[in-house]
Amino acid sequence: MTRDSMLFLGFIGIFVILNAILLVGGYLDMSWTSLGVITAAGLTVSLYSFLYRDNPLFKLAEHIFVGVAAAYIFGIYWYQSLYGEVVVRIFGIGDDPATMTQRLLLLVPSVLGLLILTRMSVKIGWLSRISFAFVVGVGAGFTIPRYISAFLLSQIEATIRPITMDVDGLNLLLILIGVVSVLVYFFFSVEHRGVVGGISKVGIWFLMISFGASFGYTIMARLSLLIGRIRFLLDDWLHVM
Repeated sequence: MTRDSMLFLGFIGIFVILNAILLVGGYLDMSWTSLGVITAAGLTVSLYSFLYRDNPLFKLAEHIFVGVAAAYIFGIYWYQSLYGEVVVRIFGIGDDPATMTQRLLLLVPSVLGLLILTRMSVKIGWLSRISFAFVVGVGAGFTIPRYISAFLLSQIEATIRPITMDVDGLNLLLILIGVVSVLVYFFFSVEHRGVVGGISKVGIWFLMISFGASFGYTIMARLSLLIGRIRFLLDDWLHVM
């Protein structure tokens, strides 16, 4: 028997014994809620077992997570989009029947969705390009103006506003210096020497501060998830808090 097999069996044994003690001690009862807590605790510990190495417990929890997530997403799309919008309205099911015009309009996205399934065929797979072109075109039409407004225009607005002698003025001055120095850093047509080199170094500092803040925010969010899981294991499952 390999070491991984012994660890796998040892974990299963300890997990069963712990749950038996919790059930006998009255911390957990024979209900669906307690079964959900036990299942969630087992999957949580199995996922964290990847910190040791890749093992069958982690793979099992990973496959369960992917399968449940896929089924959940499919259920949402089916009840809210496919059945809730297409089937109900086109075939007149329910208390809110659609008019003939609405039914004809619903046929357009339905046909485009069916054309995507032609990717599974070699002969007629080219028909899916119509749907993908429509999705990419509409997505670009909605996304590009929002990105221009959120990033480009907002950045320009912050750099052309009048600078005042207060905290807001200091913030505007920092934004102005950061935008100009970062743009100079990415301006490769002129060699970064002298004044241009000094400004580009300031741009590097602004970039590193921005990347560091973004990375710190990501770590903080992950630590919040970790604290939540540990609290669940110690409080809801083991009842030691």
